[in-house]
Amino acid sequence: QVQLVESGGGLVQAGGSLRLSCAASGVTFISYAMGWFRQAPGKEREFVAAINWSSGNTNYADSVKERFTISRDNAKNTVYLQMNSLKAEDTAVYYCAASRWATMNIPGLIRSWGQGTQVTVSS
Repeated sequence: QVQLVESGGGLVQAGGSLRLSCAASGVTFISYAMGWFRQAPGKEREFVAAINWSSGNTNYADSVKERFTISRDNAKNTVYLQMNSLKAEDTAVYYCAASRWATMNIPGLIRSWGQGTQVTVSS
């Protein structure tokens, strides 16, 4: 059974940085990708970033390109999201996700979700 545990959320001022972590277990990493989604109050869950576990290829939403960086630590089975130059509109609950690479940016096709971690950016 896949288990994803996020950490690293919090309150930060606009322009600041945060790093989220997601520790995974029970995943067949060779065939999987991991990534991050976010959901702001009253809005749908949206794709943020993903990384192919075997190739290291990455994919980002246009809204976070050049500001966010996704990475992985194979030895720790952990994926990270480094968030820089944060804006008020980045405020949301951030969810770690694991699924097939081809459908990693589609919320309805995600196979496993973490419990979510709150990120709040004050302006």
